[in-house]
Amino acid sequence: MKSDIHPDYHFVKVVMTDGTEYTTRTTWGKEGDVLQLDIDSTSHPAWTGGSQQLLDRAGRVSKFQKKFAGFLKA
Repeated sequence: MKSDIHPDYHFVKVVMTDGTEYTTRTTWGKEGDVLQLDIDSTSHPAWTGGSQQLLDRAGRVSKFQKKFAGFLKA
């Protein structure tokens, strides 16, 4: 490998939304930094099964639901 072309690969601490922590290696930040997550696998609907409510901004969700209400019904 060529020298001096690769980014620094070091350890950082990752803090998840529920407060759990783990250490991993990354090119983000610098050695010893703390990465505080806003969204992770314990809080994002893609991993939690979508149990969280959708926030309807300006009626977009209700407009979509009304428009496609009978689309997949047999």
